[in-house]
Amino acid sequence: MIERYTLSEMGDLWTDHYKFQTWLQVEIAACEAQAELGKIPAEAVETIKAKANFDPARILEIEAEVKHDVIAFLTNVNEYVGDAGRYIHVGMTSSDVLDTALALQLVASVKVLLRQHEALIQAIRYQAQQHRNTVMVGRSHGIHAEPITLGFKLAGWLAEVLRHRDRLNQLQHDIAVGKISGAVGTYANIDPQVEAIACQNLGLQPDCASTQVVSRDRHANYLQVLALLAASIERFAVEIRNLQRTDVLEVEEFFSKGQKGSSAMPHKRNPIKSERLTGIARVIRGYAMTGLENVALWHERDISHSSAERVILPDAAILMHFMLVETTGLVQKLQVYPDNMKRNMNRYGGVIFSQRVLLALVEKGMSREDAYAIVQGNAHAAWNQESGNFRAAIVEDSQVKEYLSADEIEDCFNPQRHLEHLDQIYQRLGI
Repeated sequence: MIERYTLSEMGDLWTDHYKFQTWLQVEIAACEAQAELGKIPAEAVETIKAKANFDPARILEIEAEVKHDVIAFLTNVNEYVGDAGRYIHVGMTSSDVLDTALALQLVASVKVLLRQHEALIQAIRYQAQQHRNTVMVGRSHGIHAEPITLGFKLAGWLAEVLRHRDRLNQLQHDIAVGKISGAVGTYANIDPQVEAIACQNLGLQPDCASTQVVSRDRHANYLQVLALLAASIERFAVEIRNLQRTDVLEVEEFFSKGQKGSSAMPHKRNPIKSERLTGIARVIRGYAMTGLENVALWHERDISHSSAERVILPDAAILMHFMLVETTGLVQKLQVYPDNMKRNMNRYGGVIFSQRVLLALVEKGMSREDAYAIVQGNAHAAWNQESGNFRAAIVEDSQVKEYLSADEIEDCFNPQRHLEHLDQIYQRLGI
């Protein structure tokens, strides 16, 4: 069952009320800039600030008639303001309001994502510390490779999410761009200083060369950064799904009291959170593709991007926040089974130590080709055999014994030999 997810932190940023509030912020900021430049009366701005308000239901009612959302908004605001309302939106076009207000929403969304992302960083960091010495088998191509630790695996996750923190911080700067430059971006009916002052007061940078809109490469970048973060979370989720398989069972999602895994099979404990995260990552990737397609608009602007953005930007932000919340809880409550890790690592008599045996023989003077053939032959003989025992076969191999003593063979099967440099990785990450 899906746990309750509260939208109050992220979802509220995408409500009609919040959207109209940002529109009003932009309009008031433009009026203040106009007054500062002496282009409209200061007392009119004070009246606007004191009286300006809106009613989302009334805006929708007006929009049903005029078929234009910004005109409907301005009409409703003027119903509150009265005569001073004639100074609102002077020299501006709809996209001056829409794109600048959207930037405020996107910046606010990144701040929310950064706060939750920090919680994920700390959860991964903690587990990496806790399992620094929890030895398990590393795998490549899905096949047993050589020993690692669970902490080392998590350290890799930590490095990845730290890079994402840098990307989100950069994104917060990159998306904080507004425009108040008029119908095709030429400032024909508005002073560029209005844009400069208003954007500064709103905490934004003026777009250096807008058309009627802020170019959509910025919004595509927003979606790309979220899609990349979603892809990393998917990587973590897929790893948990694989490690939770019945025949592996080295880690497992927390399974709460009373939780049910299957309507038909009472024994099932499925990795539902990890699977859910995998599916959502696909959705956000799709939104990123739509964001790329929104970049190519006709001439100075069309509105083919607008309908798509009304879906993909709120959805991507909310889904990304949900993914971060889910992943943080998943990592915090991750169930770890060291005994199963040890069992899997020693399957078929520790075939994963084959490279140590190979190198030991080469160091003692055997040719690499001969050493490889001997080690591979013993490993494959043990592989997938119920009673296969690579270690026992190496101990009894006459050619091996010509080069290696019993203690030297024993040392080849010491997993700590594979882990002696992991401290350097932990030091790089500050763990």
